[in-house]
Amino acid sequence: MIYTITFNPAIDYVVHTDDIVLDSINRSNHEEIYFGGKGINVSIVLNELGIESKALGFVAGFTGKAIEEGISKQGIETDFVHLEEGFSRINVKIKSNKETEINGQGPKILDSDILKLFQKLDAVQDDDIIILAGSIPNSLPSNIYEKIIEHLKPKKVRIVVDTTKDLLLNVLKYEPYLIKPNNFELEEIFGIKLNTIDEISKYARKLKRMGALNVLVSMAGDGALLVDENNEIHICQAYKGLVKNSVGAGDSMVAGFIAGLLNGNYDYALKLGTASGGATAFSDGLATKDTIFQLLNQHIL
Repeated sequence: MIYTITFNPAIDYVVHTDDIVLDSINRSNHEEIYFGGKGINVSIVLNELGIESKALGFVAGFTGKAIEEGISKQGIETDFVHLEEGFSRINVKIKSNKETEINGQGPKILDSDILKLFQKLDAVQDDDIIILAGSIPNSLPSNIYEKIIEHLKPKKVRIVVDTTKDLLLNVLKYEPYLIKPNNFELEEIFGIKLNTIDEISKYARKLKRMGALNVLVSMAGDGALLVDENNEIHICQAYKGLVKNSVGAGDSMVAGFIAGLLNGNYDYALKLGTASGGATAFSDGLATKDTIFQLLNQHIL
């Protein structure tokens, strides 16, 4: 089983409008609603690719109920901790001449709620995959990723981590199965400017030496690079399309890569991951199976 953990799920309210005029009433052309959060995004794209997962995390209030019901209707199994107070956040994403986001804060998570999550994690078995993605709400301890990995340490669980800077660096000592920084996050981690594929591969290998078994680096228009557990380099060129959306592309890449790895080898996993990320970037919402395989055929033909 694959488990995704989303600490702070959200309803993404996407508003398409003409140029925004400040201090005035602006009317939308059309709107969309998506149920999101990085782990949930991974589960949704995995589901598109025919891979089952269970979505864990915290939900609260009427918005939390809507998130849970919404993704359940898409065929995704959920097992959220229900918080007694507050409500799950709403993120407003305005798409006009520029892309602007206002992200909600989300509910307060108590120690007792964290304990309930850990109790749910007791169901995890050897060889299961746990996907930890995104930032940590202020009400959670800064080392919650480490606490989860420590809790699962007695089992042979494959840990996937998609987060930034210290959160990522602090889990390397646990030898996660996969990490997925992008090239800019790689620059931030090491405080350098990376200009070439060789430079990116050099520092990706450095993260591997620091503990990660596999290092997947997304490079936007330059495609993706993988350093696998055998220290081999794999590169996939970017797929062609018109970029419409920046939300969820990295999560989609993680989902596609894991789905590809379960059904093939590293080269296929990298191609499917890159196609999944591209399919989301070229869509208004998250990638669908059809859009993913349309792109995948670009590298097959």
